Amino acid sequence: MKRRDFLLAAGAAGLAAPRGARAQGTGVLRFIPQIDLAFLDPHFTTAYITRGHGHMVFDTLYGQDASFKAHPQMVAGHVVENDGRIWTLTLREGLMWHDGERVTARDCVASIRRWARRDALGGALMERTEELSAPDDRTIRFRLTKPFPLLPETLGKVSSPMPAMMPERLASTDPFRQITEMVGSGPFRFLAAERVPGSRNVYVRNERYVPRADGPSEWNAGPKIVHLDRVEWTTIPDAATKVAAVQRGEQDWWENPTHDLMPLLRRDRRVRIHVTNPTGAVNMMRPNHLHPPFNNPAFRRALLLAIDQTAMMQAIVGTDPADYHVPHGVFCPNTPMASEAGLEPLMGPRDLARAREAIRASGYGGEKVAMLVATDYAQFKAIGEVAADMFQKVGVNVDYVATDWGTMLQRRNNKGPVDGGGWSVFNTGWEGADHMDPSNHFAIRGNGNDAAAWPGWCVSERLEQLRDAWFDAPTPDAQKAICRDLQLQCMQDVPSIPLGQFQQPTAYRNTVQGVKPGFPTFWGVRKAA
Repeated sequence: MKRRDFLLAAGAAGLAAPRGARAQGTGVLRFIPQIDLAFLDPHFTTAYITRGHGHMVFDTLYGQDASFKAHPQMVAGHVVENDGRIWTLTLREGLMWHDGERVTARDCVASIRRWARRDALGGALMERTEELSAPDDRTIRFRLTKPFPLLPETLGKVSSPMPAMMPERLASTDPFRQITEMVGSGPFRFLAAERVPGSRNVYVRNERYVPRADGPSEWNAGPKIVHLDRVEWTTIPDAATKVAAVQRGEQDWWENPTHDLMPLLRRDRRVRIHVTNPTGAVNMMRPNHLHPPFNNPAFRRALLLAIDQTAMMQAIVGTDPADYHVPHGVFCPNTPMASEAGLEPLMGPRDLARAREAIRASGYGGEKVAMLVATDYAQFKAIGEVAADMFQKVGVNVDYVATDWGTMLQRRNNKGPVDGGGWSVFNTGWEGADHMDPSNHFAIRGNGNDAAAWPGWCVSERLEQLRDAWFDAPTPDAQKAICRDLQLQCMQDVPSIPLGQFQQPTAYRNTVQGVKPGFPTFWGVRKAA
C-alpha cells in the first residue's frame, strides 16, 4: 500500500506561535455590505453576503490562497493512502466553539454531510465517498470509491455555500431548514441581541480563537489574527448616502461602490479604491425550466439572439471597455477553461427582427414572463432594466417584478407557476472564481430533478455526464476539451444565459489598513486613529 504525507503541519510547535500572535482589539470598524444579510445559515444559500457572514463566525477545515491553492486551516494536516482512496484528516488541538465546548471530529463529519447536501462541489465529493467517519475526537476519515484530488480545495473553498464547521447539534438540522443559533469556532462572534434585520449586524472578537501559525494570509487561508474589537455591518439602501457616510467618516468601508459614483470617491484623498478580486463579477440570466415559456429549449435559444452583453455591462460600469469583458461564456474569462466555443449567438451586432422571428418560430404563445429584479442591488437593477426593455422589443410579455434581494431569494425557491407565486426568470451574478471550472458551477448543472438543485431546475443528462467526465479527466488539456464541449452543450440546453463580466472595486478610508485580496475579510485588518 502506497502512503504519502501531504501538507502535514507541525503539531505542538504550531500551537505556541498563534497564542503569542493573538492581537488585542483596537476599536470599531463600520462596514457597508453589498446588501442586507437576509439569511444567517452559511449552508442554506448561495448569497455572498451570507458567505461573508459565515467566514466571520465559522471556520473551515482548509482555506484557499489568492491562487486558489488549499492550505490547512482547522486541520493540522492530512495523510493520503491507498492510491488516493483514503484521506485521514487530523484537527488542530485547542479548537473551541463559541459556547466553550471543544470542537470534535464528529461535529465536523456532521457539518460536512449537511453542507454537501446544498453544495455542488461538496455533493461531488460525497458521491465518491463510500464512508465518512470520525474514528476519534481529532480524526476525520474519508474512504473513497475513486481518487478525489480536489478534497482539500472542496473543504476549503471560498465560494458559497461555504463549508462551515458547526457543532453536531446544529449540523443535525435539516439542510433545507435554517439554523438560527450562530455558534461557530471562527475569529468573530455574532451578537444576535444587537441584530436589526434590514439594518445592522454586529460581530466582536472571539477571545477563544487560536489562529494558525503558518500559511499565506489570503482569502480564507492562513493566520486569522483579529486586531479589531468590533465590526458593525450597516445596510444603507441609497448609494449617495453611502458615499456621504464614507466621506464623513461615519462608515469606514463600502464593499461594492457603484461605478457612477466612483469619480466622486476617487477625488477624495481620504478614500482608497482598488480591485481585490481579479476574477471580477460574472452576471447571468437564470430561466425557470419548469414552466412556459422557458421550459422550451427553442425559446431559450431564440432569446440568445436578443441578448446584448455589451449593453448589460455598460449599464453597470459605463462605457470604458477596460472595466468589463465580453463576449462572456460559461467560464470566467481569461482562465484556463474559458473559450469562445459556441458563443456565436451572443456575438456581433444584435438583430432584434431576427430574434423576434426566432421567438415566434419557437412556438411562444404570449405567456406572461415574470422577471424578478432585486432593485436594492445596483448591478441587478441595471441589467434587469436592460433585459426587460429587450424582452419588450422582441415581443415577450414581460412582467417586471421589482423586489428586494431577500424577498427574491425566497420567491425563487417557489416551483409553482407564475399565477401561483412562481417566477419565470431572474438576473444574478457570481464571483468569477466560482466559474473557473465545472466543479462548483451551479448555473450549468443539469441536475434539476435533485432536491438540492439550484432554482431554475435545468435537467440535462448530457451536462451532468460532461461534468462527471471533467472530474476524471487525466490532464489539463483533457479538462479544457471537456469544457469546450460543455459550453457547446450549454448553448443548446441554455441552463443560464451569460451576460458579461465586470471588475468591482472596493472603497475604504485611509485609516483602514490590512485589507486583503479576495472577498471582504476582517482578520488582519486594523483601524488607525
